[in-house]
Amino acid sequence: MSRSRGVRERVRAELTREIVELARRHLATEGAAGLSLRAVAREMGMASSAIYRYFPSKDDLLTTLIIEGYTALGRAVERADAGCDPADHGGRWRAACRAVRDWALAHPHEYALLYGSPVPGYRAPQDTVAPALRATLVFCRIVADAHRAGVLAAPPGAAAAEQGFPAAVAEDLERVRRQVMPGLPDEVIMRAMTAWSGVYGWVSFELFGQFNGVLEHRAAMFERAVAELGTLIGLPAPVGESAHDR
Repeated sequence: MSRSRGVRERVRAELTREIVELARRHLATEGAAGLSLRAVAREMGMASSAIYRYFPSKDDLLTTLIIEGYTALGRAVERADAGCDPADHGGRWRAACRAVRDWALAHPHEYALLYGSPVPGYRAPQDTVAPALRATLVFCRIVADAHRAGVLAAPPGAAAAEQGFPAAVAEDLERVRRQVMPGLPDEVIMRAMTAWSGVYGWVSFELFGQFNGVLEHRAAMFERAVAELGTLIGLPAPVGESAHDR
């Protein structure tokens, strides 16, 4: 590579990063639907036509923001899980759930881009799928590890559900099994999906204001909800947690 070409590539990378960072700030003021390439170009002092050399359309910029958001969230959840004893399945579950909430509260506008209202007219490309699965795969791994270790305990009342699912439900559970939860039985997949969607439900309710005027001690309530959802899956309590703690 020639020196001049290397300089051009570094400059392009720096400008691309500047555009993305500025667009991320615009999310906070304009929202995803109001994001404008022209507005970003104006703030950078760049001709509006020039910015299209870096991002041919607003959708391309949104895709970059979405991929980076999912990647950052996935890394946060992966780090939380990696910091736990692999055999402490209950502790890993709680750490991963806390990581989702902590990241969302620290990056509310990026979380809203990922899990809020769809952006009108935007259709996420296939490039977003793998980053979107990073956090989910951590939750799947925790449940799969607990299942292999023989420590998952079906919650009371689960026996009736385990007798079988309607055909349509069983078909979807099989799809989930193939994609992210190989080897796990239907009832475990169903409980796991219910639990981790519950985690995101709690986080979204907190972030989008549904708890305003209702819940004052949100961190404590979230911890209790995560504990209840872990019990739904059948995960043991974290290592070192006493009955009084629960």
